[in-house]
Amino acid sequence: MDKDILIIGGGPAGLSTALHLQKIAPELTPRILILEKAHYPRPKLCGGGLVADAEILLQGLGLEVGEIPHVDADTAHFNFSGKGLTLRLPGTHTLRIIRRDEFDAWLADQARARGLEIREGVSVTGLRPGSEGVAVETEAGDFHAQIVIGADGSNGVVRRCVLPNVPVNTARTLEVLSPLRPSATSPKFRKVQRNLGEGRVGGAFFDFSPVPKDITGYLWDFPTLVNGQPMRCRGVYDAKLLAQGGKRPPLKETLAAEMARFGFDLEDYELKGHPIRWFDPFAQMSVPRVLLVGDAVGADPLFGEGISFALGYGKLAATELAEAFHRADFSLTGYRQRVLLSPLGQALCARWFISFIVYSLKWKWFQILLWRFLKPLVRLVAWLFVLNWARRMK
Repeated sequence: MDKDILIIGGGPAGLSTALHLQKIAPELTPRILILEKAHYPRPKLCGGGLVADAEILLQGLGLEVGEIPHVDADTAHFNFSGKGLTLRLPGTHTLRIIRRDEFDAWLADQARARGLEIREGVSVTGLRPGSEGVAVETEAGDFHAQIVIGADGSNGVVRRCVLPNVPVNTARTLEVLSPLRPSATSPKFRKVQRNLGEGRVGGAFFDFSPVPKDITGYLWDFPTLVNGQPMRCRGVYDAKLLAQGGKRPPLKETLAAEMARFGFDLEDYELKGHPIRWFDPFAQMSVPRVLLVGDAVGADPLFGEGISFALGYGKLAATELAEAFHRADFSLTGYRQRVLLSPLGQALCARWFISFIVYSLKWKWFQILLWRFLKPLVRLVAWLFVLNWARRMK
């Protein structure tokens, strides 16, 4: 089957690319096909935190994410061993938490409603770019496209086929869902009640106490809704910035100790893990007729945040694709520069640089100084270089 634009992967990055293309070049809509290997709603490990940048990008598409089940966290706490700074956005929530299976299915429905074609249950097994197009092999038959967009995630087939020898920078995460509070029969219940004070159940928390233990990341604790039931999503993130390929401290023990502090036994809950490819400003992002978006390029190395950037990559890719078809030039040589010079690229470069500072200076005294005593500086850097990039994307 021939399609001019073949998008491999029906997550936020791939769907955003299609939706932005439909907006800026509607004549290309019937020439787009999205291939998704699973069926919606498909399970996806992710904390599910939507920052304001994600909502701005969705609103630019005329979409309102409040239509799907969500929990709003009014505050985001950035701590070291339970103490630190608190961020609030005036007049609105600081973080909106969704479940990825519901979010991705909703976004796919919005794409279909605008005339975009999605085929579910189609697994791509290989692809071969050539001078006349890209041959794509799938379990459902072969496809041919003028351009392919690799939106199939950190371990996607597209990247492995077109950039097989490029080094991989991969973070590791563990995630678990738990009730809001432990059972009242827990021997630590009263102590836990005190620990959960001051809005612990309602806010979103990031704790960088694992950094001195050679874990270049943090523990997280978000409110969430699972089948309408309020719960907490807890996990640990390690960017592995400083020891690629070396032996790393066990994440499970770190998460288990944190949960025990609040009266939970990790063994009572289903533990899941997944890799996250993080952004490297020096990495290649395209080859002729094939470009990458979302986690296939790289997520934020500082927090592992990927949803807002996936949506932003889609907007940049759509502009690159529209211009490529206008010029009939499919070399895509300007895509990397487009990404790096954009507000999205500037924010990712800033987070990449900051992550090496925050995680390299792993002494306990420095982490205490950073998160507890340098609050005005942290807020200023966050406001100028880390957040609000979507507002600047034209």
